[in-house]
Amino acid sequence: MSPRDLAARARGAGPRTVDLLIALLVQAAMTMPFVVPRAPDLPEATWTSYGLTTLMVLPLVARRRAPVAVLLAVLVTGGLYRFTIDGPGQPLPYTGLVAFYTVAELSSPPKRSGIAVLTALAVLFSVGLDSDALRELLFSLFVFAAAYAFGRLAVTRKAYLRAVEDRARQLELTHLIEAEQAAARERARIAREMHDVLSHAVSLMIVQAEAGPVAVRTAPERAEAAFDAISETGRDAMVQLRRMLGVLRDGEDEPDAPREPQPLLDGVPGLVERVGAGGPKVSYEVTGDGLPPGLAVEATVYRIVQEALTNVVRHAEASSVRVRLEHGHDALTVTVTDDGRGPGGGSGLGLTGIRERAAAHGGTARTGPGPDGRGFRVAVTIPRARPESATERRTGVVR
Repeated sequence: MSPRDLAARARGAGPRTVDLLIALLVQAAMTMPFVVPRAPDLPEATWTSYGLTTLMVLPLVARRRAPVAVLLAVLVTGGLYRFTIDGPGQPLPYTGLVAFYTVAELSSPPKRSGIAVLTALAVLFSVGLDSDALRELLFSLFVFAAAYAFGRLAVTRKAYLRAVEDRARQLELTHLIEAEQAAARERARIAREMHDVLSHAVSLMIVQAEAGPVAVRTAPERAEAAFDAISETGRDAMVQLRRMLGVLRDGEDEPDAPREPQPLLDGVPGLVERVGAGGPKVSYEVTGDGLPPGLAVEATVYRIVQEALTNVVRHAEASSVRVRLEHGHDALTVTVTDDGRGPGGGSGLGLTGIRERAAAHGGTARTGPGPDGRGFRVAVTIPRARPESATERRTGVVR
């Protein structure tokens, strides 16, 4: 097993398992002076002295539950070993360092301060009785100070990791909320698109179907055109609905299925022609420089014209409609004017949708009576956006 695998297992182990492993490692380190060959003038390695070193190690198993008590037990046992048994010495006070590290990591500030003073006094006392060497005193104080510093660094590291984890959770939650909001906005947009498509198609089909029987008796050629318009309108609605419903699919059964682009300004003449085939006479006029205003604006203008013509067919009882598109230097203006019965028909939801679509691009929508108070007029002004590249226009992707 590689060292990386061992480290991963150690990180995944529980606190009790880690404490037991630390105690075993400390016991192994303290066993070394008892098993290596010793000079004749050194203290003898007896089983009694070895058993006392084991008693110094055992409290480390409970170091997290009672860090102060464990350190006191280690200091008392160490003093007993030093002053009652003439056994092998240790290169480092392993048990004391581990216990002091734990106190620095887990205890409160008052306890840490008191234990630090007590430990310093114990070191001074132990070195003074042993060799009274300044070098040994400084070394002992240094290693215990290092153990304390590492304990505090462990607290800082854990706090940092918790902060990073909390930040990651907050970011994940934020991304989830943003994704849900984006999905809700997309669903609302698709619902609005479906409303426009269905409302327009059904209104045209109803008007043309109602005019069909009359035309059959009086003008058969117009009846044929009306029925052709009905089928064309139905097919166009099916294509657009299939595209939008494909976006709503939870699972992509056909990942390579083609997606139709959004209807743009070049689709307005066909829209006008379909409406005029079985309903009021519709004229279409384009003025200005004709520069493309941007795919998103084009799709919005198409839907605005579609909704305005749908309202005319359903509510205005008009005989003629004029659609005018003006490409200005700073803005695009679309006006739909009819000679029908004027304001007051319908629920107003279509006009609300027109205002929302215009506002989404920073534009405005004005509605009211037509010229000389006759009929009804919808005028929408949308600021000009940057022109799309040829690739964007060819793919029909609305950003």
